[in-house]
Amino acid sequence: MIAEQNTLHTPNKPHILVCNDDGIEGEGIHALAASMKKIGRVTVVAPAEPHSGMSHAMTLGTPLRIKKFLKNGHFFGYTVSGTPVDCIKVALSHILPSKPDLIVSGINYGSNTAINTIYSGTIAAALEGAIQGITSLAFSLTTYENADFSYAAKFARKLAKKVLLEGLPPDTILSSNIPNIAESQIAGIVITEQGRSRWEEDTIERHDMFGNPYYWLSGTLRLLDDALQQDEFAVRHNYVTVTPVSCDMTNHSSISTLEQWNLQK
Repeated sequence: MIAEQNTLHTPNKPHILVCNDDGIEGEGIHALAASMKKIGRVTVVAPAEPHSGMSHAMTLGTPLRIKKFLKNGHFFGYTVSGTPVDCIKVALSHILPSKPDLIVSGINYGSNTAINTIYSGTIAAALEGAIQGITSLAFSLTTYENADFSYAAKFARKLAKKVLLEGLPPDTILSSNIPNIAESQIAGIVITEQGRSRWEEDTIERHDMFGNPYYWLSGTLRLLDDALQQDEFAVRHNYVTVTPVSCDMTNHSSISTLEQWNLQK
């Protein structure tokens, strides 16, 4: 067990574990950690390198390394040489002396709406927290450039305070997507479902100096939603979305249809 190094050991404040998938140097995690420190004592455990799109991947067969990370000469948190899910597992087993009261993941560069939900390492870190029985949240900013995390961090603190008070259903996280606009331009906050929008793939082929082909995955997120209760449609209309996401991936509506197949015959 690594002795946790934290300057905010106020007993009556909630303990908040902060993670992400953009790596410990990502601007979003620093904004999120600073915001969480206003309501609790914070421990940061994040990937040493960016791990976007890793979903719920874990590192098996390769040892993980934990290192302390300094920001401006001061201790900020710990890096783990693995995925966001690795970070949560290692934090709970070898860094923290006890389970935190809350896990927050983000603030991610780019939205995690619709089909992106299943690809996201940001959401996977929060889901791993839920699997471990810890109330968990994920936050994403809907841009990859000119990011302003100030309102997203403020909203994250607001939602975290509410969830710490109210709790969440078992095996459920809240995934929130925040438009990259000024707070005065936010149209509102809506509770949404995961939308149907998905990627229209455009894999790019190039060739190295020896003529061998290599490929870059690319594409455009195609809007297939048309209502405010669907996350991607809502964020495109300047709403902050809060989507309950479950660990249960069963398509319950299909069970009765499959039962009619009479597979036991």
